[in-house]
Amino acid sequence: MIVRSIAVIVTELALIFAVALFVDRLFGQVWRRLLKFQWLKQRVRKPKQLRQRWRSSVTLFVSLTTLAVLGINGYWLYRGRDIWLQTIDLASRIPPEFAISSALGLFKSLLLLSIVGLALRPIRRGTRYICDRAKAYEQIAANDESIEKFFHFLDFHLANSLWLFALVGCTVFLPLPHSVPEILIVFARIYAIVVGGGLVLKASQAIIDSLNALSQKYANTDSLLRVYRRLQNLVPFLSRCLEAVIYIGVATLVVQQISAIAYLADFGTRIVKIIGIVSLGRMVVEVTHFLIEELLLRHPNLDSIQRQKRLTVIPLVQSGLRYGIYFGASIWILGVLEIDPTPILAAAGILGLAVGLGAQNLINDMVCGFFILFENYYLVGDFIETDDTMGVVESIELRTTRIRHPNGQVSIVRNGDIGKITNYSKIYVYAVVEVGVDYDCDLDVVYRVLKEVGQQFQQENENVLEATIVDGLNDFGASDLVIRTRTKVKPGTHLSTQRHLRKLIKQAFDRAGIEIPFPQRTLSFKDDIAPFEKLN
Repeated sequence: MIVRSIAVIVTELALIFAVALFVDRLFGQVWRRLLKFQWLKQRVRKPKQLRQRWRSSVTLFVSLTTLAVLGINGYWLYRGRDIWLQTIDLASRIPPEFAISSALGLFKSLLLLSIVGLALRPIRRGTRYICDRAKAYEQIAANDESIEKFFHFLDFHLANSLWLFALVGCTVFLPLPHSVPEILIVFARIYAIVVGGGLVLKASQAIIDSLNALSQKYANTDSLLRVYRRLQNLVPFLSRCLEAVIYIGVATLVVQQISAIAYLADFGTRIVKIIGIVSLGRMVVEVTHFLIEELLLRHPNLDSIQRQKRLTVIPLVQSGLRYGIYFGASIWILGVLEIDPTPILAAAGILGLAVGLGAQNLINDMVCGFFILFENYYLVGDFIETDDTMGVVESIELRTTRIRHPNGQVSIVRNGDIGKITNYSKIYVYAVVEVGVDYDCDLDVVYRVLKEVGQQFQQENENVLEATIVDGLNDFGASDLVIRTRTKVKPGTHLSTQRHLRKLIKQAFDRAGIEIPFPQRTLSFKDDIAPFEKLN
């Protein structure tokens, strides 16, 4: 009897140590996986000490349980009882159904955990193979980092998800209270939602990097990637919107899993809809801008004048469509917020009428802007001169015109303030250069040199339409004879042409010995007295 009792005691102690070792190993696996999360790694400063404290707690529990088992069994031996029979008696009090279900549940749990453990290695090999194939696609290296991050995230959280759902399955198999698997199922759903959101974020970044690399590789082709390259400025904005939608969507789905606060999920749904409307409106604006430019500017038979006219009209059309799209998006957002837009539109109409009656300058600017466009006073790219400024027209808007001065500064002029307009970009313009020569020089020689310079200048400069014409003597100066020349050049090139022509004239005069006079001053004194002596 004593030998059998000792064997039972040893078996019980071995079972305690086996369970403790299994729990410690399981905690170690879970703890190592948790430390891979960045937010937890930042908060846990001494993970080794926490691990040692856990082991100390397990050791203390095993020690106390061992002492309890030894104490109880020793008491039974002292009373002369058979521990084997006592253990059988305790086991017989357990309902058979509970024992059978516990044994089956334990068997199913071990089988499920074994299957998950065996399946992880081929799954990781498969993800690694797909990752390598994705990085090798099109031999692009710019997206390797984002692809690597995506598959690393997928591999790590896929393993965690499998273990978590295996744990949920074990709680279902074992005869535990119904609240335990229900709580674990809710936690598993929340974890799956968060992981799904993270996967979408990582996948979107990998897709964006791949498209950027492909667009650079095939930038000179006429494929759809050209469209992506044109709309690439939308990518940062849409990425931020997608990130916000994912975060809010994940939070909304998580809230829906908790019945106590599930009513708050409606606010998240509305916010997601509003972000979607804003991003869709911005995307439609950019797409319409692109389509307008494609339709109006990609015609192969456009001449320079037609192209200028279309470049002038395009910003106005784009501006009108942009305001219309944003207005429609605003009405849509009001509908999402369950706000009736009718009173707001009525109030806006009345306010617009009042503002229109008071803002006469605004109306004057807009009307003048329409007349400038319709009567073709000037276009974008024309070199003009007004009462206040001169330069190249950069844009014509409903209220203002932006003019870039040759010195670089930009003048923003109200359309209603533009009075006299001199346009140097209509068909042709004359570059007028006046040059002074000495009174003693031969004008016929000067005219001949100027004509030779003009003919040479026409051959060298593509902006010159006709050779320089010498108009003749234009004025009698104080110390020179002023001769006027004019050169017919392309619109808007008269300033650069004048500077270049003056340089050629100076070089030609130096070769011909023609003097360009400058003002001189002669001092004379009476009685031939030196000025210093006269002062003394």
